[in-house]
Amino acid sequence: MRLSSQINLAILLGAALAATVACQSAQKTAFMPPAQAQAPALVSASKPPDPQRQQPAATAQTQSKPQVPQALQVDPIADLIARVEREYQSGQDNYRAGHLEAAKQNFDSAFNQLLGSGFDLRSSTDDRLERELDRILDGINALELAALQQGDGFAEQKSEPAPIDEANEFTPIVDPNIKAKAEAEIKSTRSDLPLMMTDQVAGFISYFSNRGRGTLEHALARSGRYEDMIRRVLREEGVPQDLIYLAQAESGFHPVAVSRAGARGMWQFMGSRAAGYGLERNWWVDDRQDPEKATRAAAHHLKDLYKEFGDWYLAMAAYNSGPGTVQSAVKRTGYADFWELYNRDVLPKETRNYVPIILAVTIMAKNPAQYGLDSVVKEKPVAYDTVKIDYPIDLRLAAECVDAKAEDLADLNPSLLRLTTPKDQPFDLHLPGGTADKFRAAVASIPADKRVWWRYHKVQPGETLAAVARTYRTTPTAIAEANDLDLASSHDGLAPETRLIIPIAPGKQTDTSTYAHAATRYQVRKGDTVASVAENFGVPEKMVRTWNHLKGNGLTGRKVLSIHLPVTLPVSSGKGEPQVASRHSGNSKHLRTQPVPTNAVLHHRVRAGETFYSIASSYNTTVSALKHDNRNVASLRPGMILVVHNPR
Repeated sequence: MRLSSQINLAILLGAALAATVACQSAQKTAFMPPAQAQAPALVSASKPPDPQRQQPAATAQTQSKPQVPQALQVDPIADLIARVEREYQSGQDNYRAGHLEAAKQNFDSAFNQLLGSGFDLRSSTDDRLERELDRILDGINALELAALQQGDGFAEQKSEPAPIDEANEFTPIVDPNIKAKAEAEIKSTRSDLPLMMTDQVAGFISYFSNRGRGTLEHALARSGRYEDMIRRVLREEGVPQDLIYLAQAESGFHPVAVSRAGARGMWQFMGSRAAGYGLERNWWVDDRQDPEKATRAAAHHLKDLYKEFGDWYLAMAAYNSGPGTVQSAVKRTGYADFWELYNRDVLPKETRNYVPIILAVTIMAKNPAQYGLDSVVKEKPVAYDTVKIDYPIDLRLAAECVDAKAEDLADLNPSLLRLTTPKDQPFDLHLPGGTADKFRAAVASIPADKRVWWRYHKVQPGETLAAVARTYRTTPTAIAEANDLDLASSHDGLAPETRLIIPIAPGKQTDTSTYAHAATRYQVRKGDTVASVAENFGVPEKMVRTWNHLKGNGLTGRKVLSIHLPVTLPVSSGKGEPQVASRHSGNSKHLRTQPVPTNAVLHHRVRAGETFYSIASSYNTTVSALKHDNRNVASLRPGMILVVHNPR
């Protein structure tokens, strides 16, 4: 091909690519206010294709290689936009999956790539980067603002890995001695499911007797908490009682178990199947994690599958891989028998393992002495009261109303994905047994529209009104008015054990005036003012002005604002203000500029590259203690403030 023809072709390709990127960049991410309590919907933007990197053919005589024409060189702006789009798309994917911290990191990375590119983002000759910046800001701000306006919307629930995933990685190996003992034991084992001993079942008995023993013992211990409820529901639905062991194998009786495939809850429902059996999912609640609702749905589903296949082994296989997969295997072979399908290798590997795993667990759980499980102590069922509410409330406030811990209420309400109950739908709130009346009396003192923000505080010996006010970033006057206290007489101290209502402005439920190191970018919209932006993000107006070098309340001429979100910390129960940490963790040195008193409460700002282990080591504490003191936070990000209790 002649050089002139190459140039013409490259020009056409370059023009087409630029038009494509410009068109895609011009698409704005649509944002509608969340309906009911659902996450804001995002309109996906298609990713622009990677730029075509044209390179001249290599020749032996490199010295005579012609100059690469300008039209054949990589368009650096298009390349940058492509990289930014990939990061932004990852953020959207993480957001939809509920991984909100990861999504925020993706969005920050996309934004920082644009800012750090060295290009003029407001160029008058090429507006592609400006349009890309505006579009990224729209998407990021839509998520952050919606979450903040709905309470603690970005606080994610911690999940547990589903034990079925680990068992499925195991290739069953038959131990002749174990198989012989199991075959003898099975003859006297009573079960309302058919029990069969095969090499595969014996192989998984070997697995749970050795490598998987801890998993089995833990599940057996947890079974005591839910066994009565599960057997009652299975009996009411008319299905075999021993299907309880399906839940044991799937989740180990963890309501918040999540598999690698995205199945969730004690009975490991996938989202589409859950919806078909009435299990609701939205931004705030996932009924797959409600133990009783999920148990009833699982019983219905298994009953339907048994009606379809007429065999409990095939029903269990269909529960795992879907009825269509099993039906297809039956049609291909002509055999409606699980073991025939197993031997003919027409089912997925995971499904082939699934039934033997459940049979192995059933046989071992029903013969504890034979397998050395008779020493496992089962947990007691947890008694709880149910209060039907039609308003959102923060679990921390609900816990303070009944003198419980927030984590205890989260454990009683595993279907809640956030620290807040749903905003626009009724919810059955579970409370520690015998506390329903106490809750109703206490919460009645908090206005219904303040129950996401306000708190109760139990006064500690020697604590003053001023100290309490500083802890919650409010004023002594506001606390005195909310509790009908005489402000003058309160200066000398408060009676220990007194319960105070703490009025906190929306978005300001942090315990100190600490803000995240990384800034959130907010795109200014028509009608915005400093006051309205500050209110939306729950930060003081003066801080918005300080961060953005503003005077007055107007935002004329400003397109983007930097907002540092408040960092939420556990409330200190000690006297006065918690001390600020002066120790820092680095690669190998841990510095302390002043002595740390016994029983001190310190704060640590997370630095880039730090881990739970490195921080815990620097304070001579443990990872579990560090997480416990910080509401079991699942991940770290630079700028986050951690509380450290009683460092040694």
